[in-house]
Amino acid sequence: MDKSKSQILTTLGRLIKQRRMKLGISQEELGFRSNLDRTYISGLERGVRNSSLTVLVSLADGMGISVSELLDNLEYVGVNSILSHLI
Repeated sequence: MDKSKSQILTTLGRLIKQRRMKLGISQEELGFRSNLDRTYISGLERGVRNSSLTVLVSLADGMGISVSELLDNLEYVGVNSILSHLI
C-alpha cells in the first residue's frame, strides 16, 4: 500500500473513531446501527480496512450525520485522493 493511501485510511479511521467516541457508543453499537460487523468497523478505525462509499453512507447514517460531516476533517488529505481510493 502506498504512503498516501495508508495516510488516508489512518486519518479516516481516526475520524470514524473520534465521532463514535463522541457519541459514546461502542463499535458493536455502531455496527448494529450501520448494519456492519464490529470487526469491520475495528479494521476501519485502525486504518487497515479500506472503505467504499456505501460503507461511508452506512456509517454516517448510523451516527446520525451526513457523509460530508464524517469526512469534514479530511480536507487536508485531499478529497480527490480519498474518492479515488473508494472507487
